[in-house]
Amino acid sequence: MEYRRRAVLRTGAAGVATALAGCLGSNGGGSEGSIVGEELALATTTSTHDTGLLDEVNAAFEERFGVRVAANADGTGAALRSARKGNADVVLVHARSLEDEFMNDGYGVNRRDLMFNDFVVVGPAGDPAGVRDTEAATAAFDAVASAEATFVSRGDDSGTHTKELAIWAAAGLEPGGEWYRLLGDGMGNTLLHANEVGAYTLADRGTYLSMRDTVDLEILLEGPIKGGPELLANPYGIMAVNPAVHPSVNYDLAMAYIGFFTGPECQELIEEFTSNGEQLFFPKAVAEEPNFQQYVPEGWRPDSTDE
Repeated sequence: MEYRRRAVLRTGAAGVATALAGCLGSNGGGSEGSIVGEELALATTTSTHDTGLLDEVNAAFEERFGVRVAANADGTGAALRSARKGNADVVLVHARSLEDEFMNDGYGVNRRDLMFNDFVVVGPAGDPAGVRDTEAATAAFDAVASAEATFVSRGDDSGTHTKELAIWAAAGLEPGGEWYRLLGDGMGNTLLHANEVGAYTLADRGTYLSMRDTVDLEILLEGPIKGGPELLANPYGIMAVNPAVHPSVNYDLAMAYIGFFTGPECQELIEEFTSNGEQLFFPKAVAEEPNFQQYVPEGWRPDSTDE
């Protein structure tokens, strides 16, 4: 499902929106020189939506600026494809390799590190494949494949699916057969399906924790937040869609959103956002020593040729 832009006007505005009126131009439905009443098209992942974090952040942003956020929560791949077509103003995803491709192809600008959590391997308490006995993500996947224990893959080109495929590749395995099920759905539904059939799956910690009371699946291999392998790290990034490629995007409002999400107030909101007493995401945008590399594709270096 792709987001299609539509005009939305709202009456009233937060005081800060008025203060910004002279700084931000009008690309949407607001009056000249104002962002009041405009709509931001956000392409993002199911994990930000399923955990409830996005609802809190967007409500705070809307109250602050007097605008509306129209969020389309899909897998990372689908979110980036939608943004490539100009159907989003800003993208919030969690697959750095796909983000770098998006940036390198000129569709994204002003990328920022935003927050992180990690992935966990979950499965039935009986653990027929013996995943609890492993210490590496590749070993865990190898154990599942060797036992031909049922594994449910999101199979949706999401950030989680991209990570899963990277782990299979690192393990030197190509999963297939009746034990390997491609669901083609979001994280929440994938967990529900894995729970129903007693299967293993790879999940982001935030979504799993937010659904822990509704499923019988257990964490069998932790990610780096709890001392597990670094391969299970799960960083999130945010980017504006390049207005030079798609002039119709609301670049001003996208940059306001990026600034809000990466600012101290929202980073504190992320820090304090919990489910059942456990923190779901960890802020990463504010640091005493900013990381230049977050703004450009990984491995990028300026041309060193002397002129």
